[in-house]
Amino acid sequence: MKAIECIEWGGPERLRVADLPLPVPAADEVRIRIAAAGVNFPDALIIQKKYQVQPQLPFVPGTEVAGTVDAVGENVSGLSPGDTVVAFVGTGGFAEYVCAREAQVAPLPPGVDMAVAAGFTLTYATSQHALAGRGQLKRGETLLVLGAGGGVGLAAVELGKLAGARVIAAASSGDKLDAARRLGADELVDYSSADLREEIRSLTDGRGVDVVYDPVGGAYTVAALRALAWRGRLLVIGFAAGEIPQLPANLLLLKEVSAVGVYWGEFAKRDPAGNRALLSQLFGWLAEGKLRPYVSKQYPLAEAPQALQDLLARRAVGKLVIRP
Repeated sequence: MKAIECIEWGGPERLRVADLPLPVPAADEVRIRIAAAGVNFPDALIIQKKYQVQPQLPFVPGTEVAGTVDAVGENVSGLSPGDTVVAFVGTGGFAEYVCAREAQVAPLPPGVDMAVAAGFTLTYATSQHALAGRGQLKRGETLLVLGAGGGVGLAAVELGKLAGARVIAAASSGDKLDAARRLGADELVDYSSADLREEIRSLTDGRGVDVVYDPVGGAYTVAALRALAWRGRLLVIGFAAGEIPQLPANLLLLKEVSAVGVYWGEFAKRDPAGNRALLSQLFGWLAEGKLRPYVSKQYPLAEAPQALQDLLARRAVGKLVIRP
């Protein structure tokens, strides 16, 4: 099969197209013929040896896929060849086939486009786990979404609105903010040209926001932390800006705010039943038309390195998808 292989640590330009053996599913696995694979920031970190979990070289990057089951292991009971599915695989997604444990695979509702499904699982599951599970976002509260034009940011905008929150979307360009507006953001902040803390103060009449969804990191995290209301919650999703912020502990103390870590991948491993319920709810909303994932660009398999370059250069709006 054709695959994108990482044989040395470094940027996307070091990846290569390779011919690899067709994988054979283990007893608790299924093999998926991949129709589409989502492109995510962890994919760009893993190949540079900057992610919290690292595979051994060589490996095939790609964390999430959508496709059709074409073979099953002997202990698999809930899936059969021909089933259309999505899977969170961690690695192996930038290829024509991948094997995944049955617990990592979910049936795809009828009528859902493969490209949409491939870019759905990680972004929406991360955002829903963050907002509902870790942030306890309530109807009527105010949510600030940083990086609101990217995949997880736009998912957080949609899910925040679905939860009944007032959503302030913050991003670094007009096209990203336009995408957030189309998905329901109530207020927009371009933090490339405005002071984030002062803009939030103005938009909330000095009160601050109840929840901050932060996949960006760097200086924006501290500014957002200062913009929290009494007993607000800062959700730490990731560090797309490339800098892990150092949080002044006194800011947590003064307004009894909380900094809350969010790691959906680990949650899914530790609580598979809870994760299945989470995915079932999300795919139900997707099938009902309550969620509208935005896939801005699709690439053939050989151009996966370019997709990762576009992601790292922050040129992406919404989701990028590989179509092997």
